[in-house]
Amino acid sequence: MKKPLLSLIILFTIALFTPFSVFAQKKLIKKLFSNEKDTTRSSSFIPLPAVGYSQETGLEFGALTLYSFYSDRQDTLTRNSSVTGMATYTTQKQVNLKLQTDYWTPQNRYHYFNEIRYKNFPFNFYGTGPQTRESDELKVTQKLFRVIAEAEKKTGKVSYTGINASFEKHDYDFGDEPTNSSNPLLLLRGKNGGQVLFAGISQILDSRNSNTYSSSGTYLKLNYSYAPAVFGDQNFEGSFTKLDFRTFKSLGNQLILGVNANYQTIQGSNTPFYLLPQLGNDQMMRGYYTGRFRDQNLMALQAEIRYRFIPRFALVGFAGGGTVYSNGNLNFANLKPSLGGGFRYFFDVERGLSIRMDYGIGEKRAGESRQTGFYLSLGEAF
Repeated sequence: MKKPLLSLIILFTIALFTPFSVFAQKKLIKKLFSNEKDTTRSSSFIPLPAVGYSQETGLEFGALTLYSFYSDRQDTLTRNSSVTGMATYTTQKQVNLKLQTDYWTPQNRYHYFNEIRYKNFPFNFYGTGPQTRESDELKVTQKLFRVIAEAEKKTGKVSYTGINASFEKHDYDFGDEPTNSSNPLLLLRGKNGGQVLFAGISQILDSRNSNTYSSSGTYLKLNYSYAPAVFGDQNFEGSFTKLDFRTFKSLGNQLILGVNANYQTIQGSNTPFYLLPQLGNDQMMRGYYTGRFRDQNLMALQAEIRYRFIPRFALVGFAGGGTVYSNGNLNFANLKPSLGGGFRYFFDVERGLSIRMDYGIGEKRAGESRQTGFYLSLGEAF
């Protein structure tokens, strides 16, 4: 399994030990560790070197960057906008590229989100359903090209209505496959890849006091997307529905309670394995390898306690549960636990922008090691 990227360690090593003037060092240290807010609402930029290693990829190296700004610096209600970039390369000649923009216009009248991604990277495939085994693991090489575009217009005090479109092209290499009739890969839909084009609508209620570090308010987004049969009968035709609910409450003494519920369902013909909702990532069901469990439907719930003991640092504890299931086969006996904690360093106190380190623990299945995961990311999990 892939070892975590060491961005944070490298960042501080470079920041604190690279030779430059004493004055510049003091200025940088004050910026990194001072509890004072930047009330000028000026833009900020942070680069994070990224290094990792796994048996499948060899050495992985590259960079993560985050540029944050306000479209209207005078209006204190205008939310923070950002441009996030990622580029990594491995010694096995694999590439992972992503550029993402999250833009709020003045007074939050419109919200635009865009993402373009290319990935030529291996991953572990375990099959479909909530009971796949570790012994089912297959090493698969994926080539993914994806474009996402979303636009939302404010239609009320806390309501937004939006439209969205996305295009994905997938290619897969499962390596040397057995050719006998008992090979389950022969029945796996989408194992050779395919293309899909989604178009959809969204309805959002958003009363959060911040889109980066919420301490009060509620967020609810319902999205329905449809994929027509524009790429031939062998490609997916159907719908994808997602529900994302978040609510936050301040408990006093720098304590915040956050609750997050997520539901996804994909319905249609020729549904490929790569479009099935996947349990586990750095945002929901931490502790599970992304794609360890996947099926037509997903439901998950988590709660998080955040203790920001000083403006620059915070501790977090979280717990939750979730599962995946095929149509008509929801079984709460398959509910999987998620438990863990983490640390936050706020590199921008005023905006609530943080570097997040989380360690999650999942289930312990008979004959298998307990599922765990370490995550190093920018921003909160939800």
